[in-house]
Amino acid sequence: MNFVDHHKYNSNKRSYYGIRNMSDKLCRENGLSVVVPGKGSKGKSYAEYQAEKTGTSWKGKLKTAVDALIPQVSSFEELLQRLQVAGYEIKPGKYVSCRAPGQERFTRLKTLGADYTEEAIRERIAGRRTKAAKAPREQRGVSLLIDIENSIKAAQSKGYEQWAKIHNLKQAAKTMNFLTEHKIEQYADLVSRTLEMAAESEQAADALKNAEKRLADMAVLIKNVSTYQKTKPVYDAYRKARNREKYRAGQEQAIILHEAAARSLKAAGIAKLPNLAALQSEYEALQAQKEALYADYGKLKKKVREYDIIKQNIDSILQADRQQEREKGTERG
Repeated sequence: MNFVDHHKYNSNKRSYYGIRNMSDKLCRENGLSVVVPGKGSKGKSYAEYQAEKTGTSWKGKLKTAVDALIPQVSSFEELLQRLQVAGYEIKPGKYVSCRAPGQERFTRLKTLGADYTEEAIRERIAGRRTKAAKAPREQRGVSLLIDIENSIKAAQSKGYEQWAKIHNLKQAAKTMNFLTEHKIEQYADLVSRTLEMAAESEQAADALKNAEKRLADMAVLIKNVSTYQKTKPVYDAYRKARNREKYRAGQEQAIILHEAAARSLKAAGIAKLPNLAALQSEYEALQAQKEALYADYGKLKKKVREYDIIKQNIDSILQADRQQEREKGTERG
């Protein structure tokens, strides 16, 4: 029901697109993301969602395999070869597809997400693109109280003012329920808890940055070790060749890559070549750790926002109470 003209809302195709366009416009004006409907695309099934959540889906495993291999390979073609070595069946074509042992249907790489199209993977291998991080879901539940007295909308519309009053009553109730559930009885406790959440969030952010830096360093190390090993036979043959200049002219790219990898490993203080399989296992474990840290960081950020909203609501309620007390005192005087 519209509080201004008291007309009932009718849901139809026209009203739907009108609301969606208005929503998109507000999102763009306020720097928020706009969801673009896919053409003929389908969402995840519940079974697939649950499988990804528990880490058992074919798509989830393929994404992990691709992410782990990207730091080690120098081309998209080599990545496909390494996937084959890992047991995947590759189906070439306009859209490359992969199938793991025991999997019924092929999975197109592009269906894994924007970071897994052939073009995106090539860019990631070349270092021109990094995998996008998942954004945590927006805060739901308690929202800020509305300052009705200073609201321009409330002054312009009685309907909006009435809605804002109802909204404030609901949010005030949710705020009090939150304090009760979290056993916060004193204002000082709320302030202390808010600061604690902020500190925990900062610590989680630092831990996440450290994990990401370690992953980046390991990716470079894995790439150099892999390159060194692949080009070593060519470089050894070059060292033994009678006519080095002629041999180098024919194998210059491999020799340059080997020398560059050797210099990088020496600069990193690595005297003995690490085991590539062990590095790969460590990288995958660190990748899983980073994902867990990111999930924890997202939860903490959500809690920080929640506590901040609760504190702002309490400040508004206390300020309103003090204003009422002052007005009562003036009336008595």
